Amino acid sequence: MSSDTQEAVGIPGTPAIGIPTLDPPNRPGRRTRYKAEIGFVSPQSSRDTFEQHDTCFLGVSLENSNFTVPKLTAMLKWISRRFSHCTVLVGDSIHRITLESTRALPPDEARATALGLGRRFLADTREVFDSYRDSTDFTFLTCGDVQTWDACTEFHDRLRTFFADDDTFRASVESFGRSYHAKRSAGLPEAERERRIRRSSEYFLEEFAIFACLRQRGLPVMVYPGSFSTLSEIARGLHPGAPQELRDLIVVSLHLKGR
Repeated sequence: MSSDTQEAVGIPGTPAIGIPTLDPPNRPGRRTRYKAEIGFVSPQSSRDTFEQHDTCFLGVSLENSNFTVPKLTAMLKWISRRFSHCTVLVGDSIHRITLESTRALPPDEARATALGLGRRFLADTREVFDSYRDSTDFTFLTCGDVQTWDACTEFHDRLRTFFADDDTFRASVESFGRSYHAKRSAGLPEAERERRIRRSSEYFLEEFAIFACLRQRGLPVMVYPGSFSTLSEIARGLHPGAPQELRDLIVVSLHLKGR
């Protein structure tokens, strides 16, 4: 999950789900208060109707600056005015891919570290969520939890097959990772850059399978402080071979404005 197109998702080579910390209070130019506003809604046809739903899920990216306490507070305030129920999806297990790529951690260590970061996020932000419970019932779920579901494995297999077979979908998933790493992996051997692009694609496919599971279980609206270009394309009907659950998902991308 990310803050600029698919960067918000946690592409290897970028920070993904963020440990919330208060912005330093006395540094000139640093804002500690934010307002959440709608950036855009996919599909656009749902722009004026998504609030008719009473439940949503909020995607949380670990080690991502969009999830400091002041920014999280702004998002929860926005959610609390629109939804009576919100599932908080913490992207722990998928964050292992970022840790493997950016910190060269072995798979077992990367997974353990990612799960630990998820637990820390939940512990550190509990009071922030509690402060909005009068308006919204928050429940918590991790990507690691969802990835144990049989449906998640099925969706992941379908998405991997679709990725292999459909040139347009594959190009969409790969395009951001390719552009991102071309700009930020200067000096790396071409083989390493290609490996990071492949890992980025694997991240997205795992993540999309998780989103499909939540839509299948009755969560129609995803809220995130950033955007997912491929996911938005799916919601707009541009990839008809994607699982129906992803095609039915409403994606609300928030913009956080400092004040």
